[in-house]
Amino acid sequence: MTDSTQALRVDYRTDPTQYRHWKLSVEGPVARLSLDIAEDGGIRPGYKLKLNSYDLGVDIELNDALNRVRFEHPEVRSVIVTSGKDRIFCSGANIFMLGVSSHAWKVNFCKFTNETRNGIEDTSKHSGLKFIAAVNGACAGGGYELALACDEIILVDDRSSSVSLPEVPLLGVLPGTGGLTRVTDKRRVRHDLADIFCTSVEGVRGQRAVDWRLVDAIAKPAQFGAAVQERAAKLAEASDRPANGKGVSLTRLERQDGADSLRYEHVSVEIDRTRRTATLTVKAPTGTQPTDIAAIEAAGAAWWPLAMARQLDDAILNLRTNELDIGTWLLKTEGDAQAVLASDATMLANKDHWLVRETLGALRRTLARLDVSSRSLFALIESGSCFAGLLAELAFAADRAYMLALPDDADKAPKLTLDALNFGFFPMVNDQSRLQRRFYEETAPLEAARGAAGKALDADEALQLGLVTMAPDDIDWDDEIRMAIEERAAMSPDALTGLEANLRFASKENMNTRIFGRLTAWQNWIFNRPNAVGAKGALKVYGTGEKAGFDLNRV
Repeated sequence: MTDSTQALRVDYRTDPTQYRHWKLSVEGPVARLSLDIAEDGGIRPGYKLKLNSYDLGVDIELNDALNRVRFEHPEVRSVIVTSGKDRIFCSGANIFMLGVSSHAWKVNFCKFTNETRNGIEDTSKHSGLKFIAAVNGACAGGGYELALACDEIILVDDRSSSVSLPEVPLLGVLPGTGGLTRVTDKRRVRHDLADIFCTSVEGVRGQRAVDWRLVDAIAKPAQFGAAVQERAAKLAEASDRPANGKGVSLTRLERQDGADSLRYEHVSVEIDRTRRTATLTVKAPTGTQPTDIAAIEAAGAAWWPLAMARQLDDAILNLRTNELDIGTWLLKTEGDAQAVLASDATMLANKDHWLVRETLGALRRTLARLDVSSRSLFALIESGSCFAGLLAELAFAADRAYMLALPDDADKAPKLTLDALNFGFFPMVNDQSRLQRRFYEETAPLEAARGAAGKALDADEALQLGLVTMAPDDIDWDDEIRMAIEERAAMSPDALTGLEANLRFASKENMNTRIFGRLTAWQNWIFNRPNAVGAKGALKVYGTGEKAGFDLNRV
């Protein structure tokens, strides 16, 4: 995809009736996701999806299918991820797609793929839904990275099927969706064996794959199906998802698209192309809201926390993919803070119910998607705002939070209110709450914030507690915000991306932050080097019969 084709907008909304690449089936406590990619089904023109190779459209379907399992099938306790094709599990990201894509497209594609893989692990950790990769054929690159995201991997032992990460020898790039990191941090493959594995085109098969910890088990073709089914049933036994739960249908998101706007029921986006800003406004619930499980189940996908999470997630993805030059996102809220706090109280009172638990998961993943978005985030806490509880997390996700001080007009002065949801219910990808990140887990400021929970804090109180960055009064507000936006717009987006990625994840690291950090730094850089994308770069000449020409200097 060249810059000219970037004008073709991507829509992340889909459903199983529109799938071209995945088949979702459910039998009791076990679901099966079968990858059977349509060669002519690329999301953009210019390549064929051969050998069960994928592009962004394939991952959009996978992301949707995972949400269908989470919400529409509470009876499912384990998921088998496998291939519908003979002798090929998945050959990874389509190489020809990568070869013709712009740099921004490649990096955003890898980021969304990362988030989808991380979402599998997040669901396994928090929801009791377990995943088993039934690798029934050759499994390479991003295909193996998909398997790595599952709880267990079973490889067919047919003397030919193998797992591999061949990006370094074949393409001059790195496994971009967490392959290297999961091999070491999750699978605990010894580093010297991992070195051989990641520089080998043919990969590893059979008992050696088990011995090297690349897979958990192997099975001969005749026993493979039974072995997979038996293991899926065993994983399902440990889950507490309800066998008789009533699923929630994820109806299509209604959205009004304007030339410079996106409008949903609870979220709106307004784009100012001159200032290169997008204003995301999240609205509090209105009208009578559910207060018990029966009412929540009756509301289904229209229940405010779930509906808002889906709408905000879609808005974030639209901006990231379709608005590359809109560099600063202004985060706002509007509505009744008490309505937000009442909704939070309902979630807290019913947090162990599967539907509430899954809704908390959707919110957690959406906020985490905001954290890793390569945009500058400014929260603007103004009159009419409702940065309370759940929605206060938007302010804490921001790089800066500005709160309007109106000492002489208490009725119009905005307030910031904390509740229990701000203390660990929505961890970032590094497992810290945003308040823990903010205060480096220091006891005194965290306890002061906890002590203020439930109190509507004005600008001075919020500033004193360290919950906001600045508190200009109404005389200075417009100039302060204008100057901050103009200064940001004048800076290098590359430098800001690196700056924000470092500052947002302070002091604590885990596998997920290393995956995103390596994508931002290593893959972003390597994807842009001549050895990969130059005239003789490995990505450019792959499949032509020509040999890549490498600059052999180490940098």
